[in-house]
Amino acid sequence: MTKVQRPPIPPEIKREVRKRCGFGCVICGMPLYEYEHMLEWAEVKRHVASEITLLCRLHHGEKTNGLLPKENVIEANKNPFNLKAGVSKNHLLHYSGKNVQLVLANSVFQFNDLPENSFFAPLVVDGLAIVGFRVEDGKLLLQFIAFDEFNVPVLQIVDSELIYRTEQWDIEWIGQKLTFRQGQRKILLQLVFEPPHTIRMVKGRILFNGIELLIGADF
Repeated sequence: MTKVQRPPIPPEIKREVRKRCGFGCVICGMPLYEYEHMLEWAEVKRHVASEITLLCRLHHGEKTNGLLPKENVIEANKNPFNLKAGVSKNHLLHYSGKNVQLVLANSVFQFNDLPENSFFAPLVVDGLAIVGFRVEDGKLLLQFIAFDEFNVPVLQIVDSELIYRTEQWDIEWIGQKLTFRQGQRKILLQLVFEPPHTIRMVKGRILFNGIELLIGADF
């Protein structure tokens, strides 16, 4: 008897689940998450958005191992951690060393052997450092800020700790790539984090004070 292969969750269902869950684990808010069927797949054998939630790897593992009751997950799904706060839980990015690099589409800006207590800002818009690196007490700290059209910060990285607002159309974090979408096929920003020293802007728009910087594959 041939075992029926489990089909992937359709992208539109994943997007609905991400938004409903505040783009993070419904229990702790961690923005690195996995999709979890609250009603076990082996029992229902279907992908229904209302039956799927987001859990971080820790809480997903606890549920799989029977340490986190299904009832607790269902209850948390009704009132996700990030939606209560309006922002994601802070997540530390593991940057280190003294050599830093910003890759902006096909342009590279770098600084080697960044001195202690110094600041390197490879991208500045209207006097504001959009991207910056500094070394303090031997630690490399990444700074980043992204705005929407109304000059409201939607994503910030302060001293290598990332946080974002949850009232976005869609936010998807897969592997090293973090994508903000303002609508169907409308990317506000796509970042790739490459610790220990590189941040890459693949595509999108940098907005601040009415200034718009467009980033594409070759511009």
